[in-house]
Amino acid sequence: MLCAVSFNRYGRLYYLDPGDFRPAVGDRVLVPTEDGPEVAECVWAAQWVEEETGAFPKVAGLADERDLRRDELLRKRKAEAKVAAKKLIKAHELPMKVVAVDHVLEQGGTGSGRTTIYFTAPHRVDFRSLVRDLGATLRCRVELRQLSARDSARVQGGIGSCGRDLCCATFLTDFEPVTIRMAKDQDLPLNPLRISGACGRLMCCLKYEHPLYQKFQETAPSVGSRVTTPEGDGRVVAHSVPKDAVVVRMDADGSRCSCSRASVCGPRQSHEERYG
Repeated sequence: MLCAVSFNRYGRLYYLDPGDFRPAVGDRVLVPTEDGPEVAECVWAAQWVEEETGAFPKVAGLADERDLRRDELLRKRKAEAKVAAKKLIKAHELPMKVVAVDHVLEQGGTGSGRTTIYFTAPHRVDFRSLVRDLGATLRCRVELRQLSARDSARVQGGIGSCGRDLCCATFLTDFEPVTIRMAKDQDLPLNPLRISGACGRLMCCLKYEHPLYQKFQETAPSVGSRVTTPEGDGRVVAHSVPKDAVVVRMDADGSRCSCSRASVCGPRQSHEERYG
């Protein structure tokens, strides 16, 4: 069985093995993390799935009042740290933008703990004096970590041009190199606004969809070549990789016909040789 939880409303989903628990939608559950169990909201009730669930982390339990109070304190500390960081960054006149804040409470949840502030900047920033002022203001140990454009998009989340949640914020675990050649192979317009993601870099989907286009181009007739189809002879004028088809302009009447790649044969094969 699997259930899905989220640490923030409309945030990234995390899939867990419910174990002996059966959380319903809206229940608060404890999720194991490197810094101990954290409270998350169940957004998808436990359901049976065919896949093996042994690799998924297990729900640590249902959150009680003590856990909810600790979570509320944690959120308050994060909000305070974010406001303080923005004010001090402005006071120090640093070219930094706060992306996210993480806070870890000390054992028992009574101490000051540790605050990590994630930020973006156009270049490397000397923030040593900022860290000292933040530590004095928040009265805890403070760490600052600079994120790349892609990591920033992953942390903040959002909606891509396809209308779905960003891949990096949902299922992608590693960022692989993406090149402009991949966009060319997929016949995409080389307009940066059309092929760039929310991070301003080339869209990650160009990478994991590229092998499909490569395989198609290895076996499909090229644009401009003459082919034989079940509808008659014609010339290939376009490819439709998602449909695994080619668009052929028929010799008989000039109309266009979308034919599956498997049904189209090259000029050296006759219709009878192809279809018997």
